[in-house]
Amino acid sequence: MANGVTYGITFPFRDSFDGKFLDLTDTTEEEVRSNLIHLLLTRKGSRYFMPNFGTRLYEYIFEPLDSPTFDQIESEIKESVETYIPNLTVTSVKIEAPDLVNDSLQVTTQDPNEFVFPGTPESEYTAKIRINYNITNNVFNTSSFVIINI
Repeated sequence: MANGVTYGITFPFRDSFDGKFLDLTDTTEEEVRSNLIHLLLTRKGSRYFMPNFGTRLYEYIFEPLDSPTFDQIESEIKESVETYIPNLTVTSVKIEAPDLVNDSLQVTTQDPNEFVFPGTPESEYTAKIRINYNITNNVFNTSSFVIINI
């Protein structure tokens, strides 16, 4: 914790080890990443007073892993981020389908930047979405990425 300053609650929620109920973000970069993951994993229409908050990524779980579906996923992510996180610019969205002939896509959750949709099995039909983004503050820009498995 930098001088006792915190910015918000981490997402996904984690227990705190220093006496608070939930773990808190220590930097603005962690806060923006938590906000991005919260936005992407929230179903559109599930918030009472913000029905347009979130994405429709859950609807693409059983869709074909082809170019039209990937284009829809990419536009869904970019539109939601542009609307709800204005200081974050999505630079690229790379969707990787498994190679069913040679080997299935390995789903690993060892990386802190990688998240799996709840209820999604580790199977050969899992697509991996890598979102590269820039955080623009008044002076500095920061680049990072998030990987989501659907």
